[in-house]
This record gives sequence, C-alpha cells and structure tokens, in this order.
Amino acid sequence: MLLNASGCLDALTAPDVARSLDAFVTKTVTPLPRDGNTPVRIAETDVGMLNSIGLANPGIDRFVTRNLSHLGKLGIPIWVSVGGFETNDYAEICSRLDDHAEVTAIELNVSCPNVEAPADSATQIVAAARLATRKPLWAKLSPAVPDIAEVARAAQAAGADGLSLVNTIRGLKLDGRTLRPALGPGQGGLSGPALKPIALAAVATCYRATELPIVGMGGVQTGLDALELIAAGARHVALGTILFSDPDAPARVRDELHAAAAERGLNSYDDAFAVAHEELFSIGTTNRERSNV
Repeated sequence: MLLNASGCLDALTAPDVARSLDAFVTKTVTPLPRDGNTPVRIAETDVGMLNSIGLANPGIDRFVTRNLSHLGKLGIPIWVSVGGFETNDYAEICSRLDDHAEVTAIELNVSCPNVEAPADSATQIVAAARLATRKPLWAKLSPAVPDIAEVARAAQAAGADGLSLVNTIRGLKLDGRTLRPALGPGQGGLSGPALKPIALAAVATCYRATELPIVGMGGVQTGLDALELIAAGARHVALGTILFSDPDAPARVRDELHAAAAERGLNSYDDAFAVAHEELFSIGTTNRERSNV
C-alpha cells in the first residue's frame, strides 16, 4: 500500500489527494485538544524540513463526533494515529476507536520528537493498547534509540501487528541573520531527503529482527526511493514531506515505482521485497533466525 505519513496531509481539505492513496493516516489524536507548540512551527533546511507542530489536534471527543464520519466518506481505509503522555492515554483512545467501523487500523505514535516523551515505554504502551482494542496496531518507532531492533522485538512481543518506520529525528536550524533558532520551540523533527538513509537502515534492521510487516517512510520523493524501502524489507510505503510541495506525488510515485522495478528486470515491485538482504543471509533463512544475527 501507498500511504501518507501522519501529519503530512489533511484529508478533509484535500480529499482528492487522500483518495489517490491506498489508505489515509490521520494526524495524531490525543485525549484532550492541543493547540500545539509556539510558532514558528515549520522551517525549511538544505536537506529537508524541520517541524515542531506539537501534536496540535481537536482531541478524541471532537475527532470521533465530527472528523471520523467525514473521513469514512473518503472510501479508503482509515488509520488513526494515536498519541499521549502516559500508557492510559493510548489505551483510552484505542478503546474509544474500537467500535468505529471507519477505523481500519491504529498507529501508536510512541516517538514524536516535538513533545515530551511518554512516561512509559513503548512496550507498556503497545501492551495496554492491545488490551483496549481489536484493531490492528502499528507501532511508530524513532530511529534515535540505541537499539531499534530491541524496541521492535519488544513491540512485537507486546502485541503490535506491524511497525511504522521511521518518525522524524530531532534537528535545529538557526536564523542566518540573528543566529537564533528558526523554530519557536527551538528544535524540531527533521524530515525529507536526509531521513532516507536512516529510514533504510531502520527498516532493514527491523525486518531482520521481527516477523512484522513494515510501513517504510522517510525521504521518499520518487518511485525509486519507494523501491529501495521495499528492497530493505518494507511491505508498504508512506509519503511525507513531498506531499507539501507535490500533491500529485502519490500517482507519480506509483508510476515511477512500476517503472523503476521494470528497469531492474523485475516483473513487479513485489519482486524487490527484501532483496537487499539476499547477499547477507543464505537462502531459506527465516526472519526469526535473522533476529539472532
């Protein structure tokens, strides 16, 4: 599937763009409404974009009563991104979403760099969410951890059905004239081309460490970028920063993905799945065996 990265597309104001995807991922929803961080919240850099939105959202009550029914009319699967500051926040929202047929899956945002980190570990959050909902759970992980494979395995053991890799990483831009931070909060999450090698490494590492399907994201601008994430072990791909500058990116990337596969002698981009690992592991080696490497 081709999806959007959470927060990079407003389906209610750009429904045609959302419908050009195979599934739409909402902006992160928290228990209570949030105004977000102090402006300025977005700054361009030479290697991508910094943002410090701070999980601005209407809160779960308004999301359920106003937004969700409109999203359901898009006619595509809806993934709801869920965030919070402690385990109970995640469990509460997952429980509220459990009986809503419009919700196809839940993405647990346990790694946003623009708010204080959840007080509990990703393992506890996934485990609590698993008890609160029957929906498929995708854990969105940060690459800024000492051992992402360990976190991925823990998320799998706690009940995650898949992984979203990766979230942004913290960065800083200074104003060239004042030498002060360009963003109101100071630092923000870096996305765009600079994130692609980091995303590839995280996807490859977690593919070897777990048996979970992966949504790969980070710096995807072209079909070849998407193909490389698939080769690293991603089953699905999400578009992020590119959607701000090119709303037609989903159709373009999809066409380029087919072309990039054909140029490499592949019958389909599916044939590229995990080929980056073929020289590292002998034929017949399972993911479980790879996790011990």
